[in-house]
Amino acid sequence: MYLDYAATAPLCEEARAAMEPFMQTGRAAAFMNPNSLSTPGRDAFKALEDARRRIAGALDAGRPDQVVFTSGATEADNAALFGIACALRERRGKGNAGFQGHVVTSTIEHDAVLAAAKRLERRGFRVTYVRPDRDGFIEAARLAEAIEPDTLLVSVQTANSEMGSIQPIRQLARIAHDAGALFHTDATQALGKTELSLARLDVDAASFSAHKVGGPKGAGALYLKAKTPFDAMMVGGGQESGRRSGTQNVAGAVGFAAACEHAVCAMQAERGRLGELRDKLYRDLSTFDGVQPTVDVEEGSLDYLPNIVNVVFSGMESQTAVLRFDALGFAVSGGSACSSASLDPSHVLTSMGLGADEALGEVRVSLGRYTTREDVNAFLAAVPRAIDWKR
Repeated sequence: MYLDYAATAPLCEEARAAMEPFMQTGRAAAFMNPNSLSTPGRDAFKALEDARRRIAGALDAGRPDQVVFTSGATEADNAALFGIACALRERRGKGNAGFQGHVVTSTIEHDAVLAAAKRLERRGFRVTYVRPDRDGFIEAARLAEAIEPDTLLVSVQTANSEMGSIQPIRQLARIAHDAGALFHTDATQALGKTELSLARLDVDAASFSAHKVGGPKGAGALYLKAKTPFDAMMVGGGQESGRRSGTQNVAGAVGFAAACEHAVCAMQAERGRLGELRDKLYRDLSTFDGVQPTVDVEEGSLDYLPNIVNVVFSGMESQTAVLRFDALGFAVSGGSACSSASLDPSHVLTSMGLGADEALGEVRVSLGRYTTREDVNAFLAAVPRAIDWKR
Protein backbone atom coordinates (compact mmCIF):
# COMPACT_ATOMS: atom_id res chain seq x y z
CA MET A 1 0.00 0.00 0.00
CA TYR A 2 1.50 3.29 -1.12
CA LEU A 3 1.57 5.97 1.59
CA ASP A 4 4.42 8.18 0.35
CA TYR A 5 2.70 10.70 -1.93
CA ALA A 6 4.79 13.59 -0.65
CA ALA A 7 7.79 11.85 -2.25
CA THR A 8 6.03 11.26 -5.57
CA ALA A 9 2.56 10.46 -6.86
CA PRO A 10 1.64 7.66 -9.27
CA LEU A 11 1.18 8.79 -12.87
CA CYS A 12 -2.49 9.75 -13.12
CA GLU A 13 -4.85 8.66 -15.88
CA GLU A 14 -5.23 12.19 -17.20
CA ALA A 15 -1.49 12.68 -17.65
CA ARG A 16 -0.98 9.27 -19.21
CA ALA A 17 -3.78 9.84 -21.72
CA ALA A 18 -2.49 13.31 -22.63
CA MET A 19 1.07 12.07 -23.12
CA GLU A 20 0.24 8.95 -25.11
CA PRO A 21 -0.06 10.67 -28.53
CA PHE A 22 3.36 12.25 -27.97
CA MET A 23 5.01 8.92 -27.33
CA GLN A 24 4.05 7.23 -30.59
CA THR A 25 6.96 6.74 -32.97
CA GLY A 26 4.65 6.83 -35.98
CA ARG A 27 3.44 10.37 -35.25
CA ALA A 28 5.93 13.00 -36.41
CA ALA A 29 4.88 15.67 -33.94
CA ALA A 30 5.49 13.20 -31.12
CA PHE A 31 9.24 13.30 -31.53
CA MET A 32 9.83 16.57 -33.35
CA ASN A 33 11.79 19.44 -31.89
CA PRO A 34 9.20 22.12 -31.02
CA ASN A 35 11.63 24.77 -32.27
CA SER A 36 11.69 23.30 -35.79
CA LEU A 37 9.99 25.20 -38.62
CA SER A 38 8.58 22.04 -40.22
CA THR A 39 4.87 21.24 -39.93
CA PRO A 40 5.43 18.49 -37.31
CA GLY A 41 7.71 20.87 -35.43
CA ARG A 42 5.05 23.56 -35.42
CA ASP A 43 2.51 21.00 -34.19
CA ALA A 44 4.83 20.12 -31.32
CA PHE A 45 5.28 23.83 -30.57
CA LYS A 46 1.50 24.33 -30.47
CA ALA A 47 1.19 21.47 -27.98
CA LEU A 48 3.96 22.96 -25.84
CA GLU A 49 2.36 26.41 -25.80
CA ASP A 50 -1.07 24.95 -25.09
CA ALA A 51 0.42 23.17 -22.07
CA ARG A 52 2.02 26.43 -20.93
CA ARG A 53 -1.32 28.25 -21.25
CA ARG A 54 -3.18 25.55 -19.30
CA ILE A 55 -0.64 25.49 -16.48
CA ALA A 56 -0.69 29.29 -16.24
CA GLY A 57 -4.47 29.16 -16.00
CA ALA A 58 -4.48 26.46 -13.32
CA LEU A 59 -1.96 28.42 -11.25
CA ASP A 60 -3.66 31.79 -11.83
CA ALA A 61 -0.28 32.92 -13.10
CA GLY A 62 -1.50 35.55 -15.55
CA ARG A 63 0.39 35.60 -18.84
CA PRO A 64 1.44 32.14 -20.08
CA ASP A 65 4.91 33.43 -20.96
CA GLN A 66 5.56 33.81 -17.23
CA VAL A 67 5.72 29.99 -17.02
CA VAL A 68 9.17 28.58 -17.83
CA PHE A 69 9.43 24.82 -18.34
CA THR A 70 12.19 23.06 -16.38
CA SER A 71 13.20 19.49 -15.56
CA GLY A 72 11.52 19.77 -12.15
CA ALA A 73 11.34 21.79 -8.97
CA THR A 74 15.00 21.30 -8.06
CA GLU A 75 16.07 23.03 -11.25
CA ALA A 76 13.39 25.68 -10.77
CA ASP A 77 14.57 26.37 -7.20
CA ASN A 78 18.19 26.60 -8.31
CA ALA A 79 17.31 28.82 -11.26
CA ALA A 80 15.28 31.17 -9.08
CA LEU A 81 17.93 31.63 -6.39
CA PHE A 82 20.93 31.87 -8.69
CA GLY A 83 19.17 33.70 -11.49
CA ILE A 84 17.42 36.37 -9.45
CA ALA A 85 20.08 36.93 -6.78
CA CYS A 86 22.92 37.25 -9.28
CA ALA A 87 20.96 39.52 -11.61
CA LEU A 88 19.97 41.81 -8.75
CA ARG A 89 23.47 41.97 -7.34
CA GLU A 90 24.84 42.95 -10.72
CA ARG A 91 22.17 45.63 -11.10
CA ARG A 92 22.34 47.10 -7.59
CA GLY A 93 26.06 46.68 -7.15
CA LYS A 94 27.09 48.78 -10.13
CA GLY A 95 29.62 51.34 -9.00
CA ASN A 96 30.08 49.57 -5.67
CA ALA A 97 32.78 46.93 -5.93
CA GLY A 98 32.27 45.83 -2.31
CA PHE A 99 28.53 45.17 -2.63
CA GLN A 100 27.81 41.59 -1.49
CA GLY A 101 24.06 41.28 -1.61
CA HIS A 102 21.91 39.59 1.03
CA VAL A 103 19.49 36.65 0.69
CA VAL A 104 16.98 35.42 3.28
CA THR A 105 15.50 31.92 3.44
CA SER A 106 14.28 29.57 6.16
CA THR A 107 15.94 26.65 7.92
CA ILE A 108 13.12 24.28 6.90
CA GLU A 109 13.36 24.66 3.14
CA HIS A 110 13.84 21.74 0.77
CA ASP A 111 17.48 20.87 0.17
CA ALA A 112 17.18 22.26 -3.37
CA VAL A 113 16.86 25.72 -1.82
CA LEU A 114 19.23 25.23 1.10
CA ALA A 115 22.03 23.83 -1.07
CA ALA A 116 21.57 26.70 -3.52
CA ALA A 117 21.75 29.18 -0.63
CA LYS A 118 25.00 27.63 0.58
CA ARG A 119 26.46 27.98 -2.91
CA LEU A 120 25.41 31.63 -2.98
CA GLU A 121 27.37 32.08 0.25
CA ARG A 122 30.42 30.61 -1.46
CA ARG A 123 29.91 33.15 -4.23
CA GLY A 124 30.12 36.04 -1.78
CA PHE A 125 26.46 36.58 -0.85
CA ARG A 126 25.42 36.87 2.76
CA VAL A 127 22.55 34.54 3.65
CA THR A 128 20.30 34.63 6.71
CA TYR A 129 18.34 31.52 7.70
CA VAL A 130 15.10 32.17 9.61
CA ARG A 131 13.98 29.50 12.06
CA PRO A 132 10.32 28.48 12.37
CA ASP A 133 8.25 28.40 15.52
CA ARG A 134 7.58 25.10 17.29
CA ASP A 135 4.60 24.42 15.01
CA GLY A 136 6.63 24.74 11.81
CA PHE A 137 5.62 28.24 10.72
CA ILE A 138 7.78 31.17 9.64
CA GLU A 139 6.54 34.16 11.61
CA ALA A 140 6.24 37.51 9.86
CA ALA A 141 8.08 39.30 12.67
CA ARG A 142 11.07 36.96 12.40
CA LEU A 143 11.28 37.48 8.66
CA ALA A 144 11.06 41.26 9.06
CA GLU A 145 13.93 41.16 11.57
CA ALA A 146 16.09 39.20 9.14
CA ILE A 147 15.73 41.64 6.24
CA GLU A 148 18.48 44.22 5.81
CA PRO A 149 18.95 47.26 3.55
CA ASP A 150 20.86 45.18 1.00
CA THR A 151 18.47 42.21 0.97
CA LEU A 152 17.87 41.19 -2.64
CA LEU A 153 15.78 38.04 -2.42
CA VAL A 154 13.64 36.15 0.09
CA SER A 155 12.77 32.48 -0.48
CA VAL A 156 10.22 30.71 1.73
CA GLN A 157 8.37 27.52 0.79
CA THR A 158 4.58 27.56 0.51
CA ALA A 159 4.12 24.27 2.37
CA ASN A 160 6.62 22.06 4.16
CA SER A 161 7.13 18.56 2.79
CA GLU A 162 7.64 16.96 6.21
CA MET A 163 5.28 18.83 8.54
CA GLY A 164 2.78 20.06 5.96
CA SER A 165 2.75 23.52 7.59
CA ILE A 166 1.37 26.13 5.16
CA GLN A 167 3.19 29.44 5.35
CA PRO A 168 1.52 32.89 5.18
CA ILE A 169 3.15 33.58 1.82
CA ARG A 170 1.14 36.66 0.86
CA GLN A 171 2.07 38.35 4.14
CA LEU A 172 5.72 37.31 3.89
CA ALA A 173 5.95 38.48 0.28
CA ARG A 174 4.54 41.88 1.27
CA ILE A 175 7.24 42.24 3.93
CA ALA A 176 9.93 41.48 1.35
CA HIS A 177 8.46 43.87 -1.21
CA ASP A 178 8.09 46.68 1.32
CA ALA A 179 11.83 46.34 1.96
CA GLY A 180 12.64 46.43 -1.75
CA ALA A 181 13.43 42.70 -2.05
CA LEU A 182 11.93 40.13 -4.41
CA PHE A 183 10.19 36.96 -3.20
CA HIS A 184 10.42 33.33 -4.37
CA THR A 185 8.44 30.38 -3.06
CA ASP A 186 8.84 26.66 -3.59
CA ALA A 187 5.18 25.72 -4.05
CA THR A 188 5.80 22.10 -5.03
CA GLN A 189 3.96 20.43 -2.16
CA ALA A 190 1.12 22.97 -2.08
CA LEU A 191 -0.09 22.43 -5.64
CA GLY A 192 -3.38 20.56 -5.65
CA LYS A 193 -3.49 20.35 -1.84
CA THR A 194 -4.45 23.90 -0.85
CA GLU A 195 -5.68 27.12 -2.44
CA LEU A 196 -2.95 28.41 -4.70
CA SER A 197 -3.27 31.59 -6.75
CA LEU A 198 0.03 33.13 -7.80
CA ALA A 199 -1.73 36.39 -8.58
CA ARG A 200 -3.13 36.66 -5.04
CA LEU A 201 0.10 35.54 -3.40
CA ASP A 202 1.93 38.32 -5.30
CA VAL A 203 5.24 36.44 -5.52
CA ASP A 204 7.95 37.15 -8.07
CA ALA A 205 8.90 33.51 -8.66
CA ALA A 206 7.55 30.06 -7.77
CA SER A 207 8.72 26.50 -8.34
CA PHE A 208 6.70 23.41 -9.29
CA SER A 209 7.23 19.75 -10.14
CA ALA A 210 4.90 17.60 -12.25
CA HIS A 211 5.39 14.28 -10.47
CA LYS A 212 4.04 15.56 -7.15
CA VAL A 213 0.56 15.88 -8.70
CA GLY A 214 0.54 12.72 -10.80
CA GLY A 215 2.44 14.07 -13.78
CA PRO A 216 5.65 12.62 -15.22
CA LYS A 217 9.05 12.87 -13.60
CA GLY A 218 11.54 15.13 -15.33
CA ALA A 219 9.04 17.93 -15.89
CA GLY A 220 8.48 21.08 -13.87
CA ALA A 221 8.09 24.82 -14.11
CA LEU A 222 9.40 28.09 -12.79
CA TYR A 223 6.90 30.93 -12.60
CA LEU A 224 8.83 34.10 -13.27
CA LYS A 225 6.86 37.32 -13.03
CA ALA A 226 7.30 39.65 -15.98
CA LYS A 227 10.24 42.07 -15.69
CA THR A 228 11.79 40.13 -12.82
CA PRO A 229 15.59 40.46 -13.15
CA PHE A 230 16.92 37.03 -14.06
CA ASP A 231 20.29 35.68 -15.14
CA ALA A 232 19.66 32.37 -16.91
CA MET A 233 21.46 29.38 -15.44
CA MET A 234 20.91 27.19 -18.53
CA VAL A 235 22.32 28.87 -21.63
CA GLY A 236 22.60 27.70 -25.20
CA GLY A 237 19.94 27.82 -27.90
CA GLY A 238 17.80 30.44 -26.16
CA GLN A 239 14.67 28.35 -25.70
CA GLU A 240 12.01 29.46 -23.19
CA SER A 241 12.64 33.08 -24.22
CA GLY A 242 16.27 32.73 -23.21
CA ARG A 243 15.44 31.83 -19.62
CA ARG A 244 16.10 28.09 -19.90
CA SER A 245 17.96 26.83 -22.95
CA GLY A 246 17.57 23.22 -24.08
CA THR A 247 15.09 21.36 -26.28
CA GLN A 248 11.80 21.23 -24.40
CA ASN A 249 10.18 18.04 -23.17
CA VAL A 250 6.87 18.29 -25.02
CA ALA A 251 5.37 15.04 -23.70
CA GLY A 252 6.37 15.99 -20.16
CA ALA A 253 4.86 19.46 -20.48
CA VAL A 254 1.60 18.04 -21.85
CA GLY A 255 1.41 15.47 -19.06
CA PHE A 256 2.19 18.15 -16.47
CA ALA A 257 -0.62 20.35 -17.78
CA ALA A 258 -3.17 17.53 -17.61
CA ALA A 259 -2.13 16.50 -14.10
CA CYS A 260 -2.00 20.11 -12.89
CA GLU A 261 -5.48 20.91 -14.17
CA HIS A 262 -6.96 17.80 -12.59
CA ALA A 263 -5.23 18.40 -9.25
CA VAL A 264 -6.52 21.98 -9.08
CA CYS A 265 -10.06 21.04 -10.13
CA ALA A 266 -10.25 18.19 -7.59
CA MET A 267 -8.55 20.13 -4.80
CA GLN A 268 -11.62 21.10 -2.79
CA ALA A 269 -13.08 17.59 -2.69
CA GLU A 270 -9.72 15.92 -2.11
CA ARG A 271 -8.75 18.36 0.62
CA GLY A 272 -11.82 17.36 2.61
CA ARG A 273 -11.43 13.63 1.99
CA LEU A 274 -7.71 13.50 2.70
CA GLY A 275 -8.08 15.83 5.68
CA GLU A 276 -10.39 13.32 7.34
CA LEU A 277 -7.88 10.53 6.79
CA ARG A 278 -5.06 12.74 8.10
CA ASP A 279 -7.03 13.52 11.24
CA LYS A 280 -7.83 9.84 11.79
CA LEU A 281 -4.16 8.91 11.48
CA TYR A 282 -3.05 11.55 13.96
CA ARG A 283 -5.84 10.61 16.37
CA ASP A 284 -5.26 6.85 16.24
CA LEU A 285 -1.46 6.92 16.07
CA SER A 286 -1.44 8.96 19.26
CA THR A 287 -2.98 6.00 21.12
CA PHE A 288 0.10 3.81 20.61
CA ASP A 289 2.79 3.86 23.27
CA GLY A 290 5.96 5.43 21.94
CA VAL A 291 4.33 7.16 18.96
CA GLN A 292 4.14 10.94 19.21
CA PRO A 293 2.91 13.49 16.62
CA THR A 294 5.60 16.08 15.90
CA VAL A 295 3.05 18.89 15.57
CA ASP A 296 -0.36 19.49 17.09
CA VAL A 297 -2.74 19.47 14.11
CA GLU A 298 -6.32 20.23 15.11
CA GLU A 299 -9.00 18.23 13.35
CA GLY A 300 -10.14 19.99 10.22
CA SER A 301 -7.16 22.37 10.30
CA LEU A 302 -6.41 24.21 7.06
CA ASP A 303 -3.07 25.46 8.41
CA TYR A 304 -1.45 22.15 7.46
CA LEU A 305 -1.61 20.16 4.24
CA PRO A 306 -4.44 17.60 4.33
CA ASN A 307 -2.28 14.71 3.18
CA ILE A 308 0.80 14.72 5.46
CA VAL A 309 1.12 13.03 8.86
CA ASN A 310 4.40 13.26 10.77
CA VAL A 311 5.16 11.30 13.94
CA VAL A 312 8.19 10.04 15.83
CA PHE A 313 8.66 6.48 17.07
CA SER A 314 10.61 6.67 20.33
CA GLY A 315 13.49 4.23 20.60
CA MET A 316 13.42 3.44 16.88
CA GLU A 317 15.34 5.09 14.05
CA SER A 318 13.51 6.24 10.93
CA GLN A 319 15.28 3.79 8.65
CA THR A 320 14.32 0.89 10.89
CA ALA A 321 10.67 1.96 10.99
CA VAL A 322 10.53 2.47 7.22
CA LEU A 323 12.03 -0.96 6.54
CA ARG A 324 9.68 -2.64 9.01
CA PHE A 325 6.63 -1.09 7.39
CA ASP A 326 8.03 -1.99 4.00
CA ALA A 327 8.30 -5.63 5.06
CA LEU A 328 4.66 -5.44 6.18
CA GLY A 329 3.63 -4.06 2.77
CA PHE A 330 3.45 -0.31 3.39
CA ALA A 331 5.54 2.37 1.67
CA VAL A 332 6.19 5.31 4.01
CA SER A 333 9.23 7.53 4.52
CA GLY A 334 11.45 8.89 7.23
CA GLY A 335 10.98 12.48 6.09
CA SER A 336 11.95 14.03 2.78
CA ALA A 337 12.67 11.32 0.21
CA CYS A 338 15.44 13.48 -1.25
CA SER A 339 17.51 12.98 1.90
CA SER A 340 16.28 9.50 2.91
CA ALA A 341 19.80 8.04 2.65
CA SER A 342 21.10 10.44 5.29
CA LEU A 343 21.68 9.14 8.81
CA ASP A 344 21.36 12.64 10.28
CA PRO A 345 18.16 13.78 12.01
CA SER A 346 15.76 15.87 9.95
CA HIS A 347 16.86 19.49 9.66
CA VAL A 348 13.18 20.41 9.70
CA LEU A 349 12.46 18.77 13.04
CA THR A 350 15.63 20.02 14.74
CA SER A 351 14.94 23.55 13.45
CA MET A 352 11.55 23.35 15.15
CA GLY A 353 13.17 22.49 18.45
CA LEU A 354 13.00 18.69 18.63
CA GLY A 355 16.06 16.98 20.06
CA ALA A 356 18.33 15.10 17.68
CA ASP A 357 17.60 11.71 19.31
CA GLU A 358 13.86 12.28 19.06
CA ALA A 359 14.06 13.52 15.47
CA LEU A 360 15.90 10.36 14.43
CA GLY A 361 12.63 8.44 14.90
CA GLU A 362 10.65 10.47 12.35
CA VAL A 363 8.11 8.70 10.12
CA ARG A 364 6.08 10.54 7.49
CA VAL A 365 2.86 9.06 6.14
CA SER A 366 1.54 10.95 3.12
CA LEU A 367 -1.72 10.36 1.30
CA GLY A 368 -3.03 11.00 -2.18
CA ARG A 369 -5.60 10.43 -4.85
CA TYR A 370 -5.67 6.64 -4.63
CA THR A 371 -5.44 6.35 -0.83
CA THR A 372 -8.55 4.78 0.72
CA ARG A 373 -9.87 4.53 4.26
CA GLU A 374 -9.17 0.80 4.04
CA ASP A 375 -5.50 1.59 3.35
CA VAL A 376 -5.35 3.78 6.44
CA ASN A 377 -7.05 1.17 8.62
CA ALA A 378 -4.67 -1.52 7.39
CA PHE A 379 -1.67 0.68 8.16
CA LEU A 380 -2.93 1.42 11.67
CA ALA A 381 -3.43 -2.31 12.26
CA ALA A 382 0.21 -2.89 11.28
CA VAL A 383 1.66 -0.31 13.70
CA PRO A 384 1.76 -2.65 16.75
CA ARG A 385 3.63 -5.23 14.68
CA ALA A 386 6.16 -2.64 13.58
CA ILE A 387 6.70 -1.48 17.16
CA ASP A 388 6.96 -4.96 18.72
CA TRP A 389 8.95 -6.45 15.84
CA LYS A 390 10.70 -9.26 17.71
CA ARG A 391 7.50 -10.72 19.10
